[in-house]
Amino acid sequence: MSRLCQDRVVVVTGAGRGIGRAHALAFAAEGALVVVNDVDDGPVAEAVTEIEALGGKAVASTDDVADWAGAENLVNTAVAHFGRLDVLVNNAGFVRDRMLVNLAEDEWDAVVRVHLKGHFAPLRHAGAYWRAEAKAGRARAARVINTSSGAGLLGSVGQGNYSAAKAGIAGLTVVAAAELARYGVTVNAIAPSARTRMTEDVFAGMMAPPESGFDAMAPENVSPLVVWLGSAESAAVTGRVFEVEGGKVSVAQPWRHGPATDKGARWEPAELGPVVAELLERAPAPEPVYGAN
Repeated sequence: MSRLCQDRVVVVTGAGRGIGRAHALAFAAEGALVVVNDVDDGPVAEAVTEIEALGGKAVASTDDVADWAGAENLVNTAVAHFGRLDVLVNNAGFVRDRMLVNLAEDEWDAVVRVHLKGHFAPLRHAGAYWRAEAKAGRARAARVINTSSGAGLLGSVGQGNYSAAKAGIAGLTVVAAAELARYGVTVNAIAPSARTRMTEDVFAGMMAPPESGFDAMAPENVSPLVVWLGSAESAAVTGRVFEVEGGKVSVAQPWRHGPATDKGARWEPAELGPVVAELLERAPAPEPVYGAN
């Protein structure tokens, strides 16, 4: 029986551990050919071995996804080993949490580089590949799944660098969805909640109650949606951000135009106090920032 992603070629970044590793294994279980990417070669080799032991096919990549040439080589690895690329899952990342007044420049740069540039660079090279394929008459049912975060959607105290990068990824997702649609490519994002090395302190105590047997914070809970988004079945879905936690899946509401008042002429500064108050009264209250009192 054909599986959901049978013979689709999938790149998963940050796949040596955590959510990325769960994605790689889940895609392989559905018949995909997987490029397992992570800068740490030990966990990459272990993931490849595990996939092959289960009867799947995988190849290792230790390219730095935030390096321009590394990202290009990652795409080329998929094409060289498996003949094409169908799905890109951008997942790689790490945290350097600090309150803004304590956040160092290198901590800002490192997090934005790995998360935001580490999404853009593979997406750019994969997009160029799919554009060339479409122009050659070989349009793919191609898919991109990016990884944002609740911190990127709502903000998170102590994570200004991470929140900004993840918000950027959400914005990049909707732009890429609009630009790449002409080549048969859909682009979506997830905002997952799961226990990983990045979140182990936050979710350390959130294990499955013995009587339920369901660990709501297990990374494996996130992967089924990612696999479905990477399949041919998801062709009608693009430009969306899905929140995933345990058994819960929801669609995030994006920024949208709200209440407005138009004077038809330039405002005087002194006029705007009551105007803004009236607009805020008509607008829904924003969701609270994570960690705010």
